[in-house]
Amino acid sequence: MCNQATPHRHSLYCIMPPYLLAAIAKNGTPAQRAFAIDTLSADFSFRTFRATSAAAQAASPRARIAVMPGTEPALKRTIYTAKNKQTLPGDVVRAEGAAATGDAAVDEAYDGLGATYDLFFKEFNRNSIDDAGMPLHATVHYGKDYDNAFWNGSQMVFGDGDQTLFKRFTASLDVIGHELTHGVTEVEAALAYQGQSGALNESMSDVFGSLVKQYKLGQSADQADWLIGADLFAEPGPTRLALRSMKAPGTAYDDPVLGKDPQPAHMKDYVHTVEDNGGVHINSGIPNKAFYLAASAIGGNAWDDAGRIWYEALLDARLKPNATFKQFAKLTQASADKLHGADSTQSKAVTQAWKDVGVL
Repeated sequence: MCNQATPHRHSLYCIMPPYLLAAIAKNGTPAQRAFAIDTLSADFSFRTFRATSAAAQAASPRARIAVMPGTEPALKRTIYTAKNKQTLPGDVVRAEGAAATGDAAVDEAYDGLGATYDLFFKEFNRNSIDDAGMPLHATVHYGKDYDNAFWNGSQMVFGDGDQTLFKRFTASLDVIGHELTHGVTEVEAALAYQGQSGALNESMSDVFGSLVKQYKLGQSADQADWLIGADLFAEPGPTRLALRSMKAPGTAYDDPVLGKDPQPAHMKDYVHTVEDNGGVHINSGIPNKAFYLAASAIGGNAWDDAGRIWYEALLDARLKPNATFKQFAKLTQASADKLHGADSTQSKAVTQAWKDVGVL
């Protein structure tokens, strides 16, 4: 069971979709089935313990600490180890400015927090997750053979993976960026984790998780792989590319153990389900594809124009906790018009992208 000292108002955001773990629990070897069941059990217990309605919350007012462009950020990272137990935060193993430890999970978590901070600070002038200088904390070596990573509203938590299907969850930079972006979305829009607003929540994390990786690698939109979690598999291959594909939702995996990637890329294939909080990890493929199409049509570095347009839409006060895909699409249109003009290449690309996935 995932334990926390006191209940917290935030949701639990995990990188591993429950339907993927359920497929492993059905199709895997006895050991793999046990790993998946244990992870599902821990995640369910933690979700139940922390359950609240994000839709009932508005983004709470907070004091922003202004950071002038060109100045150095006050980045403060602390990495803990749970020593393969399920207690948080654990023991401090690396603090800001300390040398690398030689423990891959510790050092990848430290570097991943820094890479995510860098994108938001240097490109969007955002002062940490809450835009108010929030210190970044992460716990590694959480649980035994735990196949997941999550943001719990105050810190990152990483499992080591079972080592037969999944490696340590710090190995994928876009996963770290994905989970930390849940914190940004929570602060700015409090998107309800259900149905289309929940799928938008997941999509925002995939968008900026991918941008963190692209930014770190210096990749343009046409150079990026647009895969989420491609570095997690212990034995990657043609049937196991990643957890999700933003470029081609529904093609990330097709495997006897993992099952078939269920993500749709168009509204005509929208999945109506009560599972996965109304399909938040499934239907996020639709806005993911829209971002990929817009970024690719605009060209260059995806964080420059497309990323800025999506970021400004996230900050728009008109974005409500129960927002639909169409409402968010219109906000990205407004953002593109404001930043670049209604007749700009950027604005036309955004509108066309949403049309191509059937939202507009």
